[in-house]
Amino acid sequence: MNPTEKESILTLALMAGFADGVKNDAERAELKRIAQSLPQDVVQPAALYQRVLLKQVTLMQAAASLHTPELRQLAYEMAVCVCDADGAQTDAEKAFLANLHRELQLDPAATAPFERSADALAAEPLAAGAVVAASAPRPAADAELDRMILNYAILNGALELMPESLATMAIIPLQMKMVYRIGKHHGHELDRGHIKELAATAGLGLTSQVVEGYARKLLGGLLGKVGGGMGKSVGKQVASSAMSFASTWALGKMAGQYYSGGRKLSAIEMRQLFTSLTGQARDLHANYASAIRDKAGSLNLTQLLPIIRGQP
Repeated sequence: MNPTEKESILTLALMAGFADGVKNDAERAELKRIAQSLPQDVVQPAALYQRVLLKQVTLMQAAASLHTPELRQLAYEMAVCVCDADGAQTDAEKAFLANLHRELQLDPAATAPFERSADALAAEPLAAGAVVAASAPRPAADAELDRMILNYAILNGALELMPESLATMAIIPLQMKMVYRIGKHHGHELDRGHIKELAATAGLGLTSQVVEGYARKLLGGLLGKVGGGMGKSVGKQVASSAMSFASTWALGKMAGQYYSGGRKLSAIEMRQLFTSLTGQARDLHANYASAIRDKAGSLNLTQLLPIIRGQP
């Protein structure tokens, strides 16, 4: 994949991130940070973000650089996952994806299975959470709750080492399910909106997190590889995996403190706590790097929805 093709796919991912037109200031700031942090030897970060934000590039222009069916399919899959990141697609996102599908000249029969899988992942977390709350025993001690959070962090770190688009998308539903279970443990019934608000208050955007994961995979050469082709790119994804591990662990630990303390932390205190916990998690990652690699090696796409429905 050449730099022009990578820039086109990243442009489409950012366009998908802004497709609903209602991103809050924190999410928009995160998308800007992500775009500007991209390596300048591959893309022009500031120009890329400005073109998308100011609508100086069209779907037709971005799609024109993608000449192979595989790249067009990859670009569409990433856009679907970005639009699904924070739940059911809005009418604006549906229109965006329909237009993108047309510009990329994709076969509906070829994209339908992926669309169904992505929609199922996006819709699942709280339905799964309700089942878990009803059927699984509550952790009896903080140590067991800590183990649950660590398991989610290891799993999400492993998902970043997988080459498939759906693997990165699955990180968000798993984080939401984790927070649901933590809240339930402390006697709080949570809905999707509350969990999204909690993550946003901590500075962890849902859409921006997915966009960033795809940007790292794309620039690391991992996206689109299958089976044995994964090996050489895994080394490039260690930092990305560490960030997913850290953000998941920090979100879980922050949620635990927030709900166990009666939800009395202010927004500023939550942001500070999440930042501190993220730093701790980055140091902790080295202790679990081999467990993350082992988990990644044992996972496949068919397991993603059952994992979200069950326990990691």
